[in-house]
Amino acid sequence: MTNPTTTAPAGAGTAGGPPAARPSVEFTHRQILTILVGLMMGMFLAALDQTIMATATRTIADDLHGFNLQAWATTAFLITSTISTPLYGKLSDIYGRRGFFLFAIAIFIVGSFLCGLSQNMYELAAFRAVQGIGAGGLMSMALAIIGDIVPPRERARYQGYFLAVFGTASVLGPILGGFFAGADTLLWVSGWRWVFYLNVPIGIAAMIVVARVLHLPHHRVNHRIDWPGALTLIIGLVPLLTVAEQGREWGWSSGRSLACYVIGALGLIGFWLAERAYGEEALLPLRLFRNRTVAVGATSSSILGIAMFGGLLTVPLYLQIVKGSSATAAGLQMIPFVVGIMAGSITAGQLIARTGRYRIFPIIGSTLMAISLALFATIGADTPLWRTMLIMVVMGLGLGGNMQPMITAVQNAVSPREIGVATSSVTFFRSMGGTLGTAVFLSVLFNVLPGKISHAFDAAKGTPEFQQALQQHPDQAQILQSATAGGGDLSDTSWINKLSDVVAHPFKVGFSDGIQTVFLMALIIMLVGLVVVFFLPEIPLAQRSAQQQRADDILAAENSDGVPGEVGAGPLRDPGKHEA
Repeated sequence: MTNPTTTAPAGAGTAGGPPAARPSVEFTHRQILTILVGLMMGMFLAALDQTIMATATRTIADDLHGFNLQAWATTAFLITSTISTPLYGKLSDIYGRRGFFLFAIAIFIVGSFLCGLSQNMYELAAFRAVQGIGAGGLMSMALAIIGDIVPPRERARYQGYFLAVFGTASVLGPILGGFFAGADTLLWVSGWRWVFYLNVPIGIAAMIVVARVLHLPHHRVNHRIDWPGALTLIIGLVPLLTVAEQGREWGWSSGRSLACYVIGALGLIGFWLAERAYGEEALLPLRLFRNRTVAVGATSSSILGIAMFGGLLTVPLYLQIVKGSSATAAGLQMIPFVVGIMAGSITAGQLIARTGRYRIFPIIGSTLMAISLALFATIGADTPLWRTMLIMVVMGLGLGGNMQPMITAVQNAVSPREIGVATSSVTFFRSMGGTLGTAVFLSVLFNVLPGKISHAFDAAKGTPEFQQALQQHPDQAQILQSATAGGGDLSDTSWINKLSDVVAHPFKVGFSDGIQTVFLMALIIMLVGLVVVFFLPEIPLAQRSAQQQRADDILAAENSDGVPGEVGAGPLRDPGKHEA
């Protein structure tokens, strides 16, 4: 890749003239596109993994006899990706983005290969945790690099390329996930294991592309690494997220649950003390959150993550269990959601580029999210599929109009030297919300399902249609008796496919009623998020990229000190000061 365009003041470096100015960094459109190739490869890896898993989860869980343990695999992935995200942001601000982006891809490849070797749900959860360490850097690093090289006002110009990646992954993922999940064996290996093995060649190709094209100028700054903050963050989050998942089985007031509460609280207190002690060197500098844009962005992203992950994880389950869709069909039926995200994001991006205003889009997006969750809370076992798919479009429009504008707002409101930590902070809080939402909502779902299913069967037993169906199929009556003991066998749901529609209908009604509870909870949380985004300030979008602004800071420091400057010298540019 050619070097970025450089400029220097006339007479710089001549005898008797001012000190030689370091070049400012400007990227041509072609150079930005070249860098985007590497970023898109990494993001494609993460996006494809998410869409494949969404349709293959049920098959994997049934094969490993752990449908009711599937939250462990999801939660383990989200815990490690959440915790690693701020580390990537902080370390890449210090040492540069390229090495950490390559490291993230490499760890993701290793974790994917190990996931394919899993023999039970606990092993899968452990290996998904490894995979999550890599995933934590794929998205946050790509967003930070875009913040480095593209001015906020122009980011919509390149937004379509990322949307093309997500759109392609969202179409290919369900098809590949369904194909692999539906194949008993493929090359003498269980079909679903290729869901993970597929990441290996794609990841290797991504590493090669990134190593060749991603060359960004970086000025090394010596900083302390906030390892105490990272350690206390782990101590604080892991027990709390674990009890959120296991509390229903342990008992919320059991000894193990109480121990998790205490350890988690102590860890979070320790994290706060560590961040205070490290000041500007902190993993998540507390000063950042005095910036109203960052504070609103982090809070609303947490709430959005809870509502988004908690709600969306149940939709593929609804399509497969209630509507009887195959894994492939369920994935394809989620395409309206993807179309909504792309339409919302493209519309918001183009309007931001033209008007320079972004505040209205998170407000509209949060409103659409709340409306979609309210509508999802009304779907039942007999709801037409087309109605569910229309609701997906509304939710997609809400997410598309919310996520990218919020990232743009936060990146625009901080010093260019803090693009990485600010971006990763928003991503961290969104992932944190997603982790919490996944753990809590799936726990609530599996906690209410037995009662909902039992109630639905009790109501059906008195109907002539149900009694006649049992008399005609005595073998199904035996399956039903053993499977629904205690409210339903949720470790393996494949038995539903052996029942006639009339006999299986009460189970589907109970499952739908349980999902409605989840969406009602998500709606209440999203309404709080809607209130929060009204506090987002509107700051004029910068016309220069973070790389260009850093070069200006270096030049200003050199001119004021009379000696060559370095990144970190001189006063910190903080666009947030305009918020007063």
